[in-house]
Amino acid sequence: MVFETLQTSAAPQPAGAARAAGPLRGGFTSTRFVLVEPSHPGNVGAAARALKTMGFSRLVLVAPRVPHVQSDPDAIAMASGADDVLASAHVVPTLGDALTGVHWSIALTARTREYGPPRLAPREAAEHACRQVGAGDIALVFGNERTGLANEHVEQCSALAHIPANPAYSSLNLAQAVQVLAYELRIAFLEHANASAPAVGHDAGTLAQSDEIERMYVHLENALIALDFLDPRNPKKLMPRLRRLFARTGLEREEVNILRGIAKHMLMKSRTPDGDA
Repeated sequence: MVFETLQTSAAPQPAGAARAAGPLRGGFTSTRFVLVEPSHPGNVGAAARALKTMGFSRLVLVAPRVPHVQSDPDAIAMASGADDVLASAHVVPTLGDALTGVHWSIALTARTREYGPPRLAPREAAEHACRQVGAGDIALVFGNERTGLANEHVEQCSALAHIPANPAYSSLNLAQAVQVLAYELRIAFLEHANASAPAVGHDAGTLAQSDEIERMYVHLENALIALDFLDPRNPKKLMPRLRRLFARTGLEREEVNILRGIAKHMLMKSRTPDGDA
């Protein structure tokens, strides 16, 4: 089965695929799969295997529970030939670090969230990712095996994805979830590659990166506090609602700069220190 897949991928490509070869390769190399606080080394290894079977290689681990998990025997055993993906996994302390340089990200979650980014089915999420990949790095974010993603992690992402599993038994292994999303993304990339006019990229302007948007939120929150519009002792759901609002827009870098300029002048008018992040 693996041999046949490799042989098929090496076959001559149609003209549409040749024209899209650049964006297609870029999609596979600019997509990060982020595991937040994974508990079991075997799941990390199995996730690396899932990525490699679908043609991806960029694995990012946020504060894994087992130190040096890349060299753990269980992880290596479950990687089953994807040792290179496992060994090259990038380990960072926070999700913010994992999303540095990313302009669009999607969080996989099984729970319904009152607040947060728009929610998409995996196939729809993959289509969105295809349209974003031409503008730079994208990321797929997966939570801990037991608790999933915290609200603060979800709020840092651009969109949500949910695998519509059997409601009577919806327990899905972390590596299986990675496999489902990697498969859907691969299919979307290949379909766009075979189209005569693949719809990838972002025409309007350069999308803001995750770290730029996070600094904008800090700046805006400080300005709202200075105006007494936001009470830090009783913030309610103001910032999550604003995050949800902006997540629907696909903020461009120029728009982020405009919002930060507004926040800066709000702080100046209130004679409060800038509080810039």
